[in-house]
Amino acid sequence: MAGWRGSRGGGDAASSEDRIASSQTVRLGKVKPQALGHRTIFCNDRDANLHTKFKANSVSTTKYDIFTFLPKGLFEQFRRVANLYFLMISILSCTPVSPVSPITNVIPLTLVLLVSLIKEAWEDWKRFQNDLSINNSTVEVLHDWSWVPTPWKQLQVGDIIRVNQDGFFPADLIFLASTNPDGVCYVETANLDGETNLKIRKAPERTWDFVSPNKVSEFKGEVQCEQPNNSLYTFTGNLIINKQILPLSPNQLLLRGCSLRNTEYIVGAVVFTGHETKVMMNSMKIPSKRSTLEKKLDKLILALFSVLFCMSLLGSIGSGIFINRKYYYLRFDRSMAQFDPDSRFVVAILTFFTHITLYSPIIPISLYVSVEMIKFIQSTQFINNDLRMYDAESNTPALARTSNLNEELGQVEYIFSDKTGTLTRNLMEFFKCSIGGEVYGTGVSEIETGMAQRTGVKFDAQKQSSATHEKGFNFDDARLIGGAWRNEPNPDSCKEFFRCLAICHTVLPEGDESPERIRYQAASPDEAALVVAAKNFGFFFFRRTPTMIFIRESHADKMGKVQDVPYEILNALEFNSTRKRQSVVCRYPDGRLVLYCKGADTVIYERLADGNPDLKRMSREHLEQFGASGLRTLCLAYKNLKPDVYESWNEKYIHAKSALRDREKKLDEVAELIEKDLNLIGCTAIEDKLQEGVPACIETLSRAGIKIWVLTGDKMETAINIAYGSEGDQIELARYMKEMVKNELKSCHDEAEKYLHMDSGPKLALIIDGKCLMYALDPSLRGMLLNFSLNCTAVVCCRVSPLQKAQVTSLVKKGANRITLSIGDGANDVSMIQAAHVGVGISGQEGMQAVMASDFSIAQFRFLTDLLLVHGRWSYHRICKVVTYFFYKNLTFTLTQFWFTFETGFSGQRFYDDWLQSLYNVIFTALPVIIIGLFDKDVSAVLSKKYPELYKEGVRNAFFKWRVVYTWAFFAVYQSLILYYFVVASSKRAINSSGKLFGLWDVSTMAFTCVIVTVNLRLLMMSNTVTRWHHISVGGSILFWFIFVFIYSGVPLPNKEQQNIYFVIYVLMSTFYFYLTLILVPVAALFCDFVYMGVQRWFFPYDYQIIQEIHRHEDDTSRIGLLEVGQSQLSPDEARSYAVMQLPGQKSRHTGFAFDSPGYESFFASQAGVCVPQKAWDVARRASMRSKPKTPRTPRTPRTPQRN
Repeated sequence: MAGWRGSRGGGDAASSEDRIASSQTVRLGKVKPQALGHRTIFCNDRDANLHTKFKANSVSTTKYDIFTFLPKGLFEQFRRVANLYFLMISILSCTPVSPVSPITNVIPLTLVLLVSLIKEAWEDWKRFQNDLSINNSTVEVLHDWSWVPTPWKQLQVGDIIRVNQDGFFPADLIFLASTNPDGVCYVETANLDGETNLKIRKAPERTWDFVSPNKVSEFKGEVQCEQPNNSLYTFTGNLIINKQILPLSPNQLLLRGCSLRNTEYIVGAVVFTGHETKVMMNSMKIPSKRSTLEKKLDKLILALFSVLFCMSLLGSIGSGIFINRKYYYLRFDRSMAQFDPDSRFVVAILTFFTHITLYSPIIPISLYVSVEMIKFIQSTQFINNDLRMYDAESNTPALARTSNLNEELGQVEYIFSDKTGTLTRNLMEFFKCSIGGEVYGTGVSEIETGMAQRTGVKFDAQKQSSATHEKGFNFDDARLIGGAWRNEPNPDSCKEFFRCLAICHTVLPEGDESPERIRYQAASPDEAALVVAAKNFGFFFFRRTPTMIFIRESHADKMGKVQDVPYEILNALEFNSTRKRQSVVCRYPDGRLVLYCKGADTVIYERLADGNPDLKRMSREHLEQFGASGLRTLCLAYKNLKPDVYESWNEKYIHAKSALRDREKKLDEVAELIEKDLNLIGCTAIEDKLQEGVPACIETLSRAGIKIWVLTGDKMETAINIAYGSEGDQIELARYMKEMVKNELKSCHDEAEKYLHMDSGPKLALIIDGKCLMYALDPSLRGMLLNFSLNCTAVVCCRVSPLQKAQVTSLVKKGANRITLSIGDGANDVSMIQAAHVGVGISGQEGMQAVMASDFSIAQFRFLTDLLLVHGRWSYHRICKVVTYFFYKNLTFTLTQFWFTFETGFSGQRFYDDWLQSLYNVIFTALPVIIIGLFDKDVSAVLSKKYPELYKEGVRNAFFKWRVVYTWAFFAVYQSLILYYFVVASSKRAINSSGKLFGLWDVSTMAFTCVIVTVNLRLLMMSNTVTRWHHISVGGSILFWFIFVFIYSGVPLPNKEQQNIYFVIYVLMSTFYFYLTLILVPVAALFCDFVYMGVQRWFFPYDYQIIQEIHRHEDDTSRIGLLEVGQSQLSPDEARSYAVMQLPGQKSRHTGFAFDSPGYESFFASQAGVCVPQKAWDVARRASMRSKPKTPRTPRTPRTPQRN
């Protein structure tokens, strides 16, 4: 220890950054520096810790500060290519080559940037307020022999603090003492990982009495521990008191953000503060994801820029050719380089930039803002407030944690799903067991029932009528209940089996010490189910101390005898994903030493003693039988220990537990020394039932063309098992297995190819386990695995690690270039969720880690049907329409300016007034496209799920292919020609009321009016659902144009440019020509579109159009506005009570956010016949409904409440 212990005098230490990275150097001073990778802390001695500049405890989660907000905020905005493009256009518009006023480009860009920066500032301000509140929270700190309330931000490393019940830990603490006499406390880590199960933490025995201020003030200890890191579940350190070394583990660490439960108060020493706490070092952003459609949108923007470049290049070449001295009457100004006939090349170059500025509206500045607004409302108002995805049992609604991927939900082709807690309920029930080679439990599992129904096999449905039911226990066999096991041929094995269940665990008992009222807090539902099973078998675990477990044993020694037996827990070898087993060493009251072990069959069988081949074989058969029934299995074993053997091993265990380097590895190595030569007792079988609606959901998703892969760490007996020996060289074994996997994979691939070429070949399924997958994912075999698996209807990967889950997901995502979705509920699913295009977390029994890493969260797997087939499909349709419509309307508008260029000698003369050009996107055509992005609906939610095949259009990306873009481009060119040449040609003979011919600004204003009317009417033509909002937005946009132009051209302004169109609209509207043109030109422009849409619908229809025709005479009874409401199972009174009383203003106990349903009061009130004032959202809801057919008038009767 002397080699790396720091002296009490402290010294010059590295900066905080140096301390985090152990590989960096440490500045030397007069005293011995801390060793790399470790830190030394002097408890209750601030002066000694001063020389080591530990970080303060104040935290900041803000993105900006007052100095970096503007530069950093602008940098973030200009990282977007579109904003950078418009910045370039704004700069160009300030140069002499620009034909438009700079203000018309600068103001829209400034508004867009201002809105974005205000949003960023508001979000950062809320983060700052939250940080301020947290940093100023108080905790009691030991100062001058008393507890002094101190703000969190003033805490320092080494301080001794007291945290009261239900309080939060302000920093990472070493647990020293608690008010509980056994030195334990109960911690809730819900803020850390979402788990509500209480965790037990145990203080070192040496410090149990450090409770009072007087006693703890005498404490002067030294903590030597690891440097700050982000590993939540590991900690290595030693506490040195009076030269006595006490090993510290995660059981003595209390993490910041966790809260104290069921304990009056605890005393602890601060070890990590502020941004060095584990929770803060884990506060990284989830990897940002962009939807596939958004990436294709970038390509479309590049295509538009290419068109812009070509148009400008053509104009510049034309300008260089056109400019000539023979056009002397144009009076070229040779002092301006752009109009000097002697410098044609310079003229072409300058005119190129002029045209770039002139045609800049071809790329709409409002596109990204509009799409983001639409996606945000889709997420917050549609997905989050959908009652069909609300789980009443857990009071959990669906939650869109990001709005970037809404349309991606409509294109998913592969779903990667976890099994436990995702497809199943993760509510474990002890169902069957095998003891001494005998199977117990006569119940029929859910999987067996389903298999029997599919194969037509009949079974006795009354079999389970006598089963004992309790949460976690659904066992039916009288041979083991009520002490009847004593009459079995193997009573000693039964006794060891029950004791193993009752002793080998980490469960905490709560409440009264009676079988009926006790509650168990377990780290996993499996552990709780096993302890509940032991209780029902007569071995009732009712009390735990740090060193003892108390079991109330019934009928153990003789029938009818009940006794409380204390077992001393000497060592606990904990479960982890590497060990896959858990062991305890206990001492019986008579001094007998026993090791109890439970774990996966693969690891237990490897550690069994020789002998009992029949028991091993029969138990293996029972394990396979349980696995085929869909049950989760564990093997139980024990070993009697000799005192001298145990003492020798315990010394090694204590040494490994005190190690500061590679502690986990050394503990595993020591555990291997004693976990061998075990005696098999039997095995357990736990049922985890499928969630409600899972089979129907999977069938519906399969019909939608979505392939579901199950990636699970569970055992699956139908998986491919490649036997391998445990002897011989490991490298040769690996080569041998790789060759076997390669050969097996190749033979399966060839067989699959043969079936695929058959007309009616069987459906193929691939089942592979983690060991085989490890070799199949080798780069040399990866391609074959991918090709084979893509041809299979179903793929099951069992016994796979979290990393392998992510690898399989990435294999399909990148190798096959298909849209993928991963869904899971546990921390082991996080890597898979983040690897997929879309990650969905289920807020289930395993905490909220998966939800916190996901893009969308739901409470049940069956809600995927609504999330994908309804919301995903609608979002995809709507966003595709929004993007293609933006492309069309901007190309149409810009091309009218382009055609005008041919009549101006390519000089760059503008056709439209500057303000008209700038406000075209921002005002005159902005609202209708948002409305179609929110309310357009090709078929109802009911039909979307009734015909899941409609979803395949999204998988094929049928609505955003280049063919669709080219079609829109064709009609944009056609309409621009009609709009420009029809207006120009008709105006040549038109005269105003004064008898004068129309000038440039008269013609351009007429053309602009026709463009506004045409593109807005075209939006109505492409709408599947024309609601009241469509009429309001389209009519309002056209009306706003007239209001604007009346004011703009009628009120004199101090603006020379405005003089061009002064009084123009009044002159135009005084002529018959205006009204005739306003009717005929849009009709002519849209006629070709109308014919195309008719031909396409009748002869080349999309799937959704066929469904529309089938159900065109049916009313859309689904009430869909800003909320999706299912009324089929609820009466109006029930629905009102269900939605109004439960949902608004309540907090989900799992998610921590409010579930709001705006405007829903009046809807349910109308259902109940109560008059309540309507709200804006209700108007939106009713506007989205198809009007009912009118019925003949009947004589008026006394008024009764009517449904809308």
